[in-house]
Amino acid sequence: MGTPAEDLVETLQYSDATVATAESLTGGRLAARITNVPGSSGVFVGGVVSYWTDVKVDVLGVARETVDEHGVVSAECAREMAEGVRRLMGTTYGLSTTGVAGPQRQEDEPVGTVFIGIAGPDRAEAVPLDLSGDRFTIQEASVDEAVSALADMIALDIQGSEDSALG
Repeated sequence: MGTPAEDLVETLQYSDATVATAESLTGGRLAARITNVPGSSGVFVGGVVSYWTDVKVDVLGVARETVDEHGVVSAECAREMAEGVRRLMGTTYGLSTTGVAGPQRQEDEPVGTVFIGIAGPDRAEAVPLDLSGDRFTIQEASVDEAVSALADMIALDIQGSEDSALG
């Protein structure tokens, strides 16, 4: 076993799957973590760093109503970001990060409020995180959690396809 990112790339390769990222608070760190792994070029298609709300809406396709009703620091926004980058890049999976790295609150949400969005062929979900630490620590922990969340979804997808092949 390697690092979580190495294991993720290996799992994507095994599954003949691809991924794209949509990042806000992590500012490209998630894409960098994945692309630091040798062989990632076979599974990582690309990413969008969407720091501004208009990029989330105009490029990733997050509904303006979602932003107005829930904000960009929300499970709903994270899910739509992941679905949007998956659609935009034509990948098997989309992975997103949105939240508050600090130093001040955003949308009345405290520093450390983070949402990871994961979209796959059959479903999309969001993972809420309540992190602590400085800006760098929160960003790095968000990347760790995103890699882990995608690995978990792929493992469930692999298990589901193996179960259906047996049944």
